Amino acid sequence: MASARDALWESGYDESVEVNQRALIDKVLARYSGEFTVFRELLQNSDDASATAVEIHFETKEYIQRKNAKRDGDGESEATSEEGNTLPDLKTAVVHQWTFKNNGIEFRDEDWSRLKKIAEGNPDEEKIGAFGVGFYSLFSVTEEPWVFSGGQWMNFYWKDKKDQLFARRGARKDANDDPWTTFQMELREPTPIPQPFDFTRFLASSITFMRHLLDVSVFLDDKRLSRLTKAPGVPKALSLPRGLKASSPLSTMQVTGIQATPLSIKAEVMQWVYMAGTEKPQLKKEPPKPAAGGGGFFSSLFSSLTGSAGAPSRTHTPAPAPSPVPQVDPKTIIASNVVLSIFAADVSVKLDKKMIAELNRSTKKNPPTRMKYELIYTGKNEYDASKSEDEKQGRSTGSVFQGLRADIEGTGQAKVFIGHATGQTTGLGGHMAARFIPTVERESIDLVDRNVAVWNKELLYVGGFLARAAYEIEMENVRVLWNDAVTAARASGPDSAINPEVQASLRNRAIHALKFFTFHPSTPSAVVSAALEDAFFACAVSTSLFSSVKSPFPLISTSGVRDASEVRYPDPAFSGFVQDLPVVPEEVLKQAKTMVDTLRTRGMIKEITFMDVLQELRNRPLSETEMIACFKWWIDMYTQGSHANLDYVRTQLLGAAVLSIEEKGDKNAQIVPLSVVESFLNSRSSGALIPTDGPLPPHLLPVVVSRHFDPSSLMAAFGWRELSIVEWLRHIANPPAPHDAEHDLHLSPQWAERVLNVLARASQSLPKSRQEEIASILKEHVCIPTSAGLKKPDEAYFQNAHIFHDLPVVTLPSGAAVKGPMEKFLQSVGVRKHVDLQIVFDRMIKTGDWTIAELIKYLVAVQSTLAPVEVERLRMTSAFPRERREDEKLPENGKPPRYRASELYEPLDVFRELKLPVIDWGTHPKWRSNSDEAKFLFNLGLRRYPPLAELVGLMASNDEATRNAARKYFFDNYATRYADYDPDAFSNVAFIPAVKGGSRCLARPHEVFSTPEWAALGFMVVDPSLRGEALIHLKVQEHPPGPRLVNLLKSTPPPTEDVARQWFTTLASRVTAFSPTEFRALSQTPIIPVKSANGAFRHIAPSQCYFKGDSQAQFHSKLFTFVDFGTTANTFLSACGVKHEPSVEEIAKILLDNPRQFYELAEGRDNYLTELRNIAVNRRLISSGTIARLKRSAVLLGSRRVRKNKGTTSKKQPNDLAGDFEEEDWEYQYDLLTPDKVVIADDTNAYQLFGDVIFTAEQEDLLEEFYLELGCKRLSTMVREDHHPSSEVIGSRKAAETRALILERLPLFLHEHTHTKTRVSYSWLNEEKNFIVKTFGKLTVTKTLLFGDKRASKSQDASAVARRLNRGPIELWLAGNDQVDMYEVSTSMCRLLFNSPKVNDALLFMTILSTDLRALRRRGYNVDRILRQQKADRLAAEEAARAKAVLLTQSTATSSADTLVSPPPPKPDGKTVKDALIEHETPGAVDRLSKQGPRPLSTIRQSFDFLKGKRRGDDASTISGPRDAPALPPKDQTESSSAGQAPLLPPPVPDRPRTPNPHATPRNMISSNIDLAIRACKEERGETLQNRQHMQMVKESLNEGYCDVSGHPTDMTLVGEMGGIKVFVAKDVPDVRNLMQTKSESLARFIYTIRPLQEVYTLPPTSLHIFYDRAGDLIAFNRNASLFLNLRYFEQWHDAEVKSGQLLNAYTSWYFTLAHEIAHNLVQAHNSEHEFYFSSICEAYLPAFMKLVTAK
Repeated sequence: MASARDALWESGYDESVEVNQRALIDKVLARYSGEFTVFRELLQNSDDASATAVEIHFETKEYIQRKNAKRDGDGESEATSEEGNTLPDLKTAVVHQWTFKNNGIEFRDEDWSRLKKIAEGNPDEEKIGAFGVGFYSLFSVTEEPWVFSGGQWMNFYWKDKKDQLFARRGARKDANDDPWTTFQMELREPTPIPQPFDFTRFLASSITFMRHLLDVSVFLDDKRLSRLTKAPGVPKALSLPRGLKASSPLSTMQVTGIQATPLSIKAEVMQWVYMAGTEKPQLKKEPPKPAAGGGGFFSSLFSSLTGSAGAPSRTHTPAPAPSPVPQVDPKTIIASNVVLSIFAADVSVKLDKKMIAELNRSTKKNPPTRMKYELIYTGKNEYDASKSEDEKQGRSTGSVFQGLRADIEGTGQAKVFIGHATGQTTGLGGHMAARFIPTVERESIDLVDRNVAVWNKELLYVGGFLARAAYEIEMENVRVLWNDAVTAARASGPDSAINPEVQASLRNRAIHALKFFTFHPSTPSAVVSAALEDAFFACAVSTSLFSSVKSPFPLISTSGVRDASEVRYPDPAFSGFVQDLPVVPEEVLKQAKTMVDTLRTRGMIKEITFMDVLQELRNRPLSETEMIACFKWWIDMYTQGSHANLDYVRTQLLGAAVLSIEEKGDKNAQIVPLSVVESFLNSRSSGALIPTDGPLPPHLLPVVVSRHFDPSSLMAAFGWRELSIVEWLRHIANPPAPHDAEHDLHLSPQWAERVLNVLARASQSLPKSRQEEIASILKEHVCIPTSAGLKKPDEAYFQNAHIFHDLPVVTLPSGAAVKGPMEKFLQSVGVRKHVDLQIVFDRMIKTGDWTIAELIKYLVAVQSTLAPVEVERLRMTSAFPRERREDEKLPENGKPPRYRASELYEPLDVFRELKLPVIDWGTHPKWRSNSDEAKFLFNLGLRRYPPLAELVGLMASNDEATRNAARKYFFDNYATRYADYDPDAFSNVAFIPAVKGGSRCLARPHEVFSTPEWAALGFMVVDPSLRGEALIHLKVQEHPPGPRLVNLLKSTPPPTEDVARQWFTTLASRVTAFSPTEFRALSQTPIIPVKSANGAFRHIAPSQCYFKGDSQAQFHSKLFTFVDFGTTANTFLSACGVKHEPSVEEIAKILLDNPRQFYELAEGRDNYLTELRNIAVNRRLISSGTIARLKRSAVLLGSRRVRKNKGTTSKKQPNDLAGDFEEEDWEYQYDLLTPDKVVIADDTNAYQLFGDVIFTAEQEDLLEEFYLELGCKRLSTMVREDHHPSSEVIGSRKAAETRALILERLPLFLHEHTHTKTRVSYSWLNEEKNFIVKTFGKLTVTKTLLFGDKRASKSQDASAVARRLNRGPIELWLAGNDQVDMYEVSTSMCRLLFNSPKVNDALLFMTILSTDLRALRRRGYNVDRILRQQKADRLAAEEAARAKAVLLTQSTATSSADTLVSPPPPKPDGKTVKDALIEHETPGAVDRLSKQGPRPLSTIRQSFDFLKGKRRGDDASTISGPRDAPALPPKDQTESSSAGQAPLLPPPVPDRPRTPNPHATPRNMISSNIDLAIRACKEERGETLQNRQHMQMVKESLNEGYCDVSGHPTDMTLVGEMGGIKVFVAKDVPDVRNLMQTKSESLARFIYTIRPLQEVYTLPPTSLHIFYDRAGDLIAFNRNASLFLNLRYFEQWHDAEVKSGQLLNAYTSWYFTLAHEIAHNLVQAHNSEHEFYFSSICEAYLPAFMKLVTAK
């Protein structure tokens, strides 16, 4: 390979690569987007050449001419003088040449050589220039620049004015001592000079970081517009701040030292320049703030007039006019000065060789090994001075140094300098200068090139380090000044604070530093500021060993400069009591918000923590005001907090806090640790009564604090308790140390009176327990002032204790009367109002001086003074005698016994009649129940009426008079005294008069019933004397409970039918008393007496019986037991489980028990088939176990054909086939067989052949489907068919005609055949290769039956057979020796077209094939297109024949009859007959479809199609109209059928013969019929729906359900009405009466669903009805134009969705259901006419329905 390349190389020749130098330079210059690009590059070149001075001359054409003339000796001094005095407009003056001069090193030969080389930069690593394209920026303004340096010159020019650049160099003759290197640019197009002011500002920024350049002047012609001179100060070396990492992340750069250099720049600018203005908008102003050290009241006035930086800018809106400036000479020189601090970092660079090489490749020079990184920092004072100077000038231009001033607002003025300014901003407040590697156009830092990006990112870290170092240095200066100010302040006094002005000045200086070093997004690359910021924070190294500790960061706080970790973010909640904790000052939060937020985000400033609060509290005690603030904070935190350790935190808080109370008046200063506080004084309750000038517990929180807080807050937040009166009293009564005599409760009556007053007032609101506690405390203390001195409470008496006069009576020192609260209190603590009762008893009763009436009278007089203990003693004392009866004697001692008052009754005759003990009151005074004496005795317990239990005992007494009196007393006082009577409490007491078996007795409450009819069942009933309210008061049950009735029926069922009729009639009234469980038990219990054949009665369970009725006349009566005990009794039996007729399950089980007996009882085939049909229709109701038994049992009726005897048969030859016999030659043999022995005769021909060999099912669809489900096989699957053709007739015309006929008529047949899908599609069959018709001389078909052990084979000639091998083509074979039998053709084709063809299918197909098209049209088939196609084919054939005759020159040979006819030519439009049929539309259908447009809801369309299919019935016919009505368009007529099925065809044959009518029925007639159907709907007036009345219904599925409500098992009864809609319930539904309540919610939702539909159809409101049944297929029915809808189906289908708010499915379903039932007002039967009107109604009201569903 290498040798081949060498050979190729040797055979070639060289060509140079050409470069379009003009295009190259233009492309390079296109990347320079910054302003003043030419001067920026020339200035950098000058600095690289060590120039100290630069002059920039803008020269007009006139000036150049004068200068040249002067040089040539042709000067015109006068003109020059005049023009020199005239100043042109700096904005419009046009210059023709720029001249740039510098006094740097003269060009050397290598410089001249490099100058003319593009992209060969300066290799000197100390120089900024790198790419070698800066000089070529001159071509952006000039075509041929000149360069003069030393004694040489060079001129660049485009040779031949084309695209190649040449340079010509020569020696100067007139510049021997010229120190300037000059770049002369004759402008390509004359233009005004750059805006002088903006240009001067650009120069001021540009020379800042120049190494050597100190002086720059700008001239217009011979007038110097401005001059800038730079004077660097003496650099001051600074130590590197400790804790900062000086090496870059990759350790390629190391900061070795930092210097701070003051820099002064002076600007001398002509007034003329200021007058020219600026093109740049004024930078936004800083918000006004006071200057350092104050500033006075008006310091912010000027800044408020100069605009706001935050105001939105408006295009071309002039700034407010500046303050008037005095008229000055434009030539006046305006001098200004700025002082800057430049922080410079000395950086050493260590790179590996690979990195050096890569950078050399990118920059054409090696990277420097040492360099400087500089940052301009404008201090607070310099910044304010610069701003002040701007304001003093009052000009809209501002200062020329505005670009150098700190950008503390983040406006993007601070730039990155690479010798000169680039377009990249730093993001912080000052410019930065470093040896970054820029992009070629020097507009931004190169962060794309991989190696260059590493260099630049390492350098950015140095920049972040330098910024952090400058910040640390500045903050350290502030710290020193702050500490000095603190020291000076403390020298004047230990508590003296720092001077506020000094404090404000230092804080403002720190804020300025924070704002200066706040990082904003930089442009155009945001990476720069992000990297600087990351380095700013990352360069600080944490001094802690733990990584979680943040690195130190100096920050100004309220306590001076602190580390940020010691400073907290202020929280107003702590400001009231946390004073010593350093926090961020408010001014810092407002003015340096961005930096503060950054520090918070980085976790360097934290919120005030609880540990901070604890430290504050531990360091000093809090004053009252501070403690109140602390309490408020803690209460708020405790209330809002959810921390689990709040209780622990509270403990720490209380342990640290100390309250300091200052000395006030005569009160000494006090120190209170909160750890000893346990209670507080609630001044909002009884605590306000406690005197605070007296002794208080030491654990009490000082009142000066507690009065500021809600007591509940103190309790919740601190866990303290409220100081109670009792606790205070204990401290007063039992002090830990003796009180002074003035406040001693036992020594000072005055203090005792104050205490008693407090207690008396407080006790009114105290609970009884507390009052008793106070009484128990005072009981042991001498504290009651009396006439005999201080006494204990029980030793003192009130004034009204008048029996004895030598008693100590309460006497207050103040002389106040003892009354009101004081009296009540003293009474409660034990001060006595009366003499002890024992003394009274001893002195009065034992002496016998007083009677009972007199004793009671005294006690009433002093009862208000009796203590509860004394009253209780009276109750328990047996001091009262009772009356003696006439025959009663005294005891042996002669003294009547005494009783407690609670053992006696008041002396009334009614109690004497009841023989109860009454008190012996005597005769004087007379007993009055409402007297004070009687009330006092009642209070002692004297009985006013006998207790209920005692009274019931009296009613059960053996004494009849007592019983009657007690019963009368019970009834008379029931409402007032015995309303709580509960018979259950006396269930074992026989006290109710009853009758049992005709005799009277006493019965227990649950043994007797009030209804007399229960006596017949052996129950006790109440005595006839008890009626009305007496029964209500005694709460006698009206009827026995259900369990007792169940037990009665189980234990003793009715013996005879008569007794049973009586019992069951009675029990029918108590159906609701039985639970479902009890009914289930009764259903299996033999309780129904049935008379046997021998006359004896046997009992049968209700579940085994059925009601007599029409079914009794059937043979079911021979299999089941039928009973009838009357309508009322049958109601009870129905609830017990007696059914109206046997269920299908039961019939099936009886059938399975003995099928042949069942057949005999059925009296033959017809009735047996009827039962089988019943089972087949309801087979889904049969259990799976019974179905399995049916599959194994011989229960299926099969029939076999048997030849009749020879004497009765028709004459046939012996060799005749079985299929040739006439029907009358056969008779049928029937047998009951298992499913595997019965065959479904689905092949008529095979059945004719083998009908005498096999047993077949009855040929009914219903029975055949049932037989199939049980396991019977189809005959077609057991017959093998073998075809034996003779030789094929090639080119048979018969085959071609038959094929064409079949394909022509097959679409008509498929359109009528809709109940099953075809195996193959019409389009598939229409292909030549898929349907082949052949003709043979003769066809013989041999059919062989293979059924179990039966084998039979028969052969016969056939005219047509069809066959298909696997998935190959369908072949139809025709016999040439016989006429084609279309029945055989249709039969053969149907076997291949359908999976289960029916006999009717072949007959229908045969009719369509064999009938003339016009006859078919007369019968209703749409064959017009076929006729038109035939006519077109015939004309085309004739035309082809004529064309052929012209071409043929010989005689035309006649065609053989068997010649294959060519297929008809295609239609002119290329469409086949099939296409023509597909395109057929019913007249008017296309218009209707086009007018209808797309249906808005696909769900309605699908529901419509589904319900149409459901309501067709088994015939599955499509929609067709009534007589003379137009056919509705078929579903999706414009859409092609899927899966290759034949498309929809014209309307089907009508259900009944009709006369063809060429005119369509007008739509208004259809509409009138629909209106008639709607108006016909009416209300059902009857309350009972008999099940024999004919009702149309909607079937639940396609093939099941009754169309007549007569199939419903029971009648229906009206049970109520809701929302104007009547509700009917089937009688077999249990608990009918409560159904309206149990189903109320679902009923309401059902009505909510159908009411809008009633409005859609504009039905009469009363025409809708709801019914409910337990089971069945009825969804809805139409009874005499009344519409009934089934609640059960709504609950199962839609109730859950409606409940959740989803109504669409429910609306759709019941919309079509109502349409179906309304159609029954016009057509009763389910036929095509009903289908037509159903669809028409749906279509007519669909817009209104759509409006309903879309609104929902």
